[in-house]
Amino acid sequence: MPATTIPLRWDIFCTVIDNFGDIGVCWRLARQLVAEHGFSVRLWVDDLAVFRHLCPQINPDQTQQSVQGVEIRHWAGDFSGVNPGDIVVEAFACRLPESFEAAMAERHPRPVWINLDYLSAEAWVSGCHALPSPHPRLPLTKYFFFPGFNEKTGGLLRENDLESRRQSFAAEPAARSQLLDNMRIRPAQSGSLLVSLFSYENPALADLLDVWSKGSRPVYCLVPSTRRHPVLEGFARRTLQVGDVVKKGQLELHLVPFVPQTEYDPLLWLCDLNFVRGEDSFVRAQWAANPMLWQIYPQKEETHHVKLAAFLDLYCDGLTETEAETVRTFFLAWNGEARITQALWERWLGIFPQLQRHACSWQKKLIKQQDLCSCLVQFCRSKL
Repeated sequence: MPATTIPLRWDIFCTVIDNFGDIGVCWRLARQLVAEHGFSVRLWVDDLAVFRHLCPQINPDQTQQSVQGVEIRHWAGDFSGVNPGDIVVEAFACRLPESFEAAMAERHPRPVWINLDYLSAEAWVSGCHALPSPHPRLPLTKYFFFPGFNEKTGGLLRENDLESRRQSFAAEPAARSQLLDNMRIRPAQSGSLLVSLFSYENPALADLLDVWSKGSRPVYCLVPSTRRHPVLEGFARRTLQVGDVVKKGQLELHLVPFVPQTEYDPLLWLCDLNFVRGEDSFVRAQWAANPMLWQIYPQKEETHHVKLAAFLDLYCDGLTETEAETVRTFFLAWNGEARITQALWERWLGIFPQLQRHACSWQKKLIKQQDLCSCLVQFCRSKL
């Protein structure tokens, strides 16, 4: 940032809705605004206890604290007397406190107001990105900012050094061994498929575990855990906790400690296949350049099926018709639209080398876009 540029002050508001996705995105964005752009960031979060899983330095009992250069505030109580920053971001359509909106309207110059929306590959996103929405009563304008997969959207969150760190990890066998040691697990046997499994409650998991146990290739699965896993316990026929190992047929399950957000990327880099959920881990799995399966956040009106189909239309481009059909079927089965069968798993394994190459090609395509944080900074500066 040029020395003559006055550092901007940012307020980011986040309500924790789906456990980790919303706060995961906001925490990543806040840290990048501080580390790469030199801004002052105040992150308002309504559930610090959940936040602590992603960032162990968080003290849930403190209403105000500073972590990694970001000022963390507990979003609760009266906002009178709080002076809004130059940029105000309400993440994922969370509603700002009315008193804070009133303070924004009284501030001169008025803040740039951003509604950071959910990620979607749907075609309409490009046309709605950056559109203004005047407040019905106050002299304020909100701008809708959409992450996305093309240059007509806001892009995807990606730190400047992410790819260089990934390549360094891949080139250093000791880093892989150290990561396994940190999680207190032994290396997988030669020839095993190393998998990370991060999911919502999912009825398809029972079929997946059964298929893995009977498959042609050994599966060594790491499950980061913060809670009980009824399906896994049903499969194991016993209560499970972090540190437990379940072995059945070709499958070996390891319940490992939930890793902080800053340590999640190496886990994705380490594994051959990553099962991810929601938005933050979904994006990080794509930067990891390894095959993945995404469990999209379920919605009551089942609009998530439309969003999933839109992503698959983009993601499958470059695959053969047969490969694309296998990928689509597995994604749909993992999201409850089909069954995970032994035949489907074996088809997936049969094209795994092609899927590895495709994951690398997809990552290289996405990395050509400007990252979301930089796009957001550039847009906000244009509105000041």
